Amino acid sequence: MPIQTLDDLAVQGTTLGVRIDINSPLTDDGGLADDARLRAHVDTLSELLERGGRVAVLAHQGRPGGDQFEGLGPHAERLGELLGAPVEYVDATFSADARRAVERLDDGQAVVLENTRFYSEEYMEFSPERAGATQLVDRLVPVLDAYVNDAFAAAHRSQPSLVGFPARLPGYAGRVMERELDVLGDIEGTPEPRTYVVGGAKVPDSMAVVESVLERGLADTVLTTGVVANVFLLAEGVDLGDASADFVYEQGYWDEIDRAADLLVEYGERIRLPEDVAVERDGDRHELALADLPPGDGEAAMDVGGATVAAYGEVISGRGTVILNGPAGVFEDDTFADGTRDLFTTATEAEYSIVGGGDTAAAIRRFGIEGFDHVSTGGGAALAMLTGDDLPAVEVLRD
Repeated sequence: MPIQTLDDLAVQGTTLGVRIDINSPLTDDGGLADDARLRAHVDTLSELLERGGRVAVLAHQGRPGGDQFEGLGPHAERLGELLGAPVEYVDATFSADARRAVERLDDGQAVVLENTRFYSEEYMEFSPERAGATQLVDRLVPVLDAYVNDAFAAAHRSQPSLVGFPARLPGYAGRVMERELDVLGDIEGTPEPRTYVVGGAKVPDSMAVVESVLERGLADTVLTTGVVANVFLLAEGVDLGDASADFVYEQGYWDEIDRAADLLVEYGERIRLPEDVAVERDGDRHELALADLPPGDGEAAMDVGGATVAAYGEVISGRGTVILNGPAGVFEDDTFADGTRDLFTTATEAEYSIVGGGDTAAAIRRFGIEGFDHVSTGGGAALAMLTGDDLPAVEVLRD
């Protein structure tokens, strides 16, 4: 069943609960350190306001108990600046004050309700029917006419603000959600050959991507980087030294070496491994070919080297589709930023390029790399789509 979008919504004079994902890095004093996720939702919010909607924004920030678990006052202020119109903020989510703030809205006005995760049930997973009966949903439904979900980055969750409202109100996909589903839901329609660059440090998730895209015939080639590549190299019997091996073991990824070995047996040359790695030696970056391993005591593989970037570049430059999922090394450290920056820059030269969100998107923002055809707003949600899993917040819109 197709999902309804803003094209199907009669907006004028309608009070809308609009779920967005503006969970952002914060400064030490609670201000916004990065407004990229807010900017992503400007198209949806401005369209709804220009079409005469009355918008009640629902969003979260941080996790309970975390040091980024804060209110949404700074987010509301910044949204007002981005939209060029005042955006009210109320420090409650579904209280009488919050509901009155929603009821007072005129056409073309918006209010940001407080962090949905300040309410304990929001950090729990429910079926849509059960989520629709939670306090958050039950209290707000009477003051809303419809619900718009633009929070693709959280769509792999089954929390009340994501799946409860469309169980009780007409539900629509916002423009961010619509774009993400159009692109990530149609990988089969992208130009061939398709190359996945899979890296980062979340090895089990990345292994699931490698296994899924190869099994389903979505990938012609998988290029491995980051800790994922280290696991594959260990599976091949490459001696990366104690520091790299200990890290894999300490993270609980040792069993993934056997999984990598099985994938190499089954898919052979379709999985490419690095030709060299970069370690820190005497405070500087030092690149080692595989033949020169193991590195010295305490030296860990922190990035791919220049030979790997050149070899991988020959695979992706100017050809087919490249999907980036995970950085090539510890890109936050300038010493080990080269592999990620150079490889991602080369990826923009492919015929069609997709960035899989999360740390991958953070890396391209850090380096100011432009020219990608699609940059996903979601890490976990993009990963779920790439591995063929259903997204609860999408399925409830379909239902």
